[in-house]
Amino acid sequence: MDLPPDSPSQSVLGLGIRLVVRMYRMHPLSASVAIVGALLTALGIVGSTVVIGRVTDDIVLPAFVDGADVTLTDALWGVAAVVLVAMIRSVGTVMRRYFAGMTTQQVERSLRERLSRYYLELPMEFHQRSMAGRLLAHADNDTMMATNVLDPVPFTLGTFFLMVFAAMSLLTIDLLIATVGLLIFPAMYTINRIYTSRVEGPTAAVQADVGRVSAMAHESFDGALVVKTLGRAQQESDRFEVVSSRLRDDRIRVGNIRAVFEAVLDALPSLGIALVVIIGAFRIESGAMTGGELVQVAALFTLLAFPMRVLGYFLEMVPRSVVSHRRLQTVWNEALPEPNGNQLVPPADQTGRLVLDGVNYTYPGLARLDDNEDARSTPRLDQRRAPGPTLIDVSFHVDPGEVVAIVGGTASGKSTLCSLIAGLIDPVSGSIELDGLEVGELDPETRTSHVALVFQESFLFADTVAENIAFGPPDPNRLVTSARIAAADGFISELPEGFDTVVGERGVTLSGGQRQRIALARALYRRPALIVLDDATSAVDPVVEQRILQLLRSELDTTAVIVAQRLSTIELADRVVYLERGRVAGVGTHVELLNLAKYRSLVEAYEEAAL
Repeated sequence: MDLPPDSPSQSVLGLGIRLVVRMYRMHPLSASVAIVGALLTALGIVGSTVVIGRVTDDIVLPAFVDGADVTLTDALWGVAAVVLVAMIRSVGTVMRRYFAGMTTQQVERSLRERLSRYYLELPMEFHQRSMAGRLLAHADNDTMMATNVLDPVPFTLGTFFLMVFAAMSLLTIDLLIATVGLLIFPAMYTINRIYTSRVEGPTAAVQADVGRVSAMAHESFDGALVVKTLGRAQQESDRFEVVSSRLRDDRIRVGNIRAVFEAVLDALPSLGIALVVIIGAFRIESGAMTGGELVQVAALFTLLAFPMRVLGYFLEMVPRSVVSHRRLQTVWNEALPEPNGNQLVPPADQTGRLVLDGVNYTYPGLARLDDNEDARSTPRLDQRRAPGPTLIDVSFHVDPGEVVAIVGGTASGKSTLCSLIAGLIDPVSGSIELDGLEVGELDPETRTSHVALVFQESFLFADTVAENIAFGPPDPNRLVTSARIAAADGFISELPEGFDTVVGERGVTLSGGQRQRIALARALYRRPALIVLDDATSAVDPVVEQRILQLLRSELDTTAVIVAQRLSTIELADRVVYLERGRVAGVGTHVELLNLAKYRSLVEAYEEAAL
């Protein structure tokens, strides 16, 4: 489904046709039935004009002539012919419409499934630099617009068949009439090509505007608490009005272009009918054609008017589809993590031993803002300068069952280190091993069950407590045990329906400490060999935090790495890894590291903050 690279020789229409063919190949059966239906419809339309012409010459006109021999049998045969072609046309229309709609929905579903798989498989760096609203616009509007071009395709193919059959029919009637009539088709095609070239740019602008509006709406809704707390509702409304006004103006531009070209396209078939009737009158007078043949030609052009308009609609949708596919392709062009070929599975008797050796990591430079997306006052630079290294030559080990605290000031690399240990991001160099196996080479599914990462900001789904912990059909015993070790059993039992209580979106009905404990229970539910807590108990009071750490030691044979900013947590750890500006400045017990002046100052600041 990838678009070829832009080239001057490849027109938008050519790209659109290639895309249609590729999308039809995704679901060939329903697409083929729709095309057969279009063929039957075309046969029915042209057949109906032929039947009407013959009935006019053989039955209608003779009935007004004295002495004409028109029998009831002749009339019944005429009626039967009309009914037969009407049935062929009706069956073809039903087949074309039903299976065309089915094909469009099937392709749209397939594109969304592919997009969702990419979203899940792409590394965290992609999501860190992508705006959520833009990703939502890809999954919703862009996917829908990319497939909307499929709706008129069978009808457009039917129009092509219709033009072929109509040309054959006209040529059998009168060469002059056929020449005049057939000139309308290239005229409509030329006008549509002009329209396509004019509308492509404004259509691309509209799609980009939709992404901006979606991104800003998502950002405003997601940050509703901040907006209300700071009294910035009017400013957010003004900011949203700017992008929504831009979307409105660009859509009006597209509408103005459509209004002009649609009027011309609608007028051409009517102009053709007028010319045919005028010329036909002279041809009848000269004896070159009959009245029935003129009726047949006029009926044919009348029936051609709407299919030709659908052809215009198809050509109108092509630029939108190409633009939407290009936007989707920005996701599909992202490099997926390469499989190692020999993805390893940790041993059944895992111990949770963790070894980091010379780990270096630097966040990639920020990507440009796609489609000029609004990022408040952030300068829009084509290339952003990458920040300096986040982690430099980090080396330490964690023994099985050991609790190690990660301590450091702001921007020292603590959270980045946690993401590296959990395998969410890969180090630039160096190695991270769990039980002697490279974390990056572990089978992804087994890695997530062996290594659990709990963040400070706990995300809960608008579902029951049990579903938030188990992520599937829960094991009652394991559910209760995990909640107890996470010190969540007490408040869960006080909820209206216990584990079956539905929490609000993002767990808004719970306190920060309660959300953190449910997130911790979620991690413990899988019985990981290694648990990484990125300041995941910051909203829990010190007494409860000590209980959690003690239960981790006594009831689970789990190795723990904890980002700590409380003296009480640090003192409970077996050892401490002190980070300073991305480097390991010291490893040892809390008492041993107190000999380092900067570490001692940091810990004293923690202690003062707790008082």
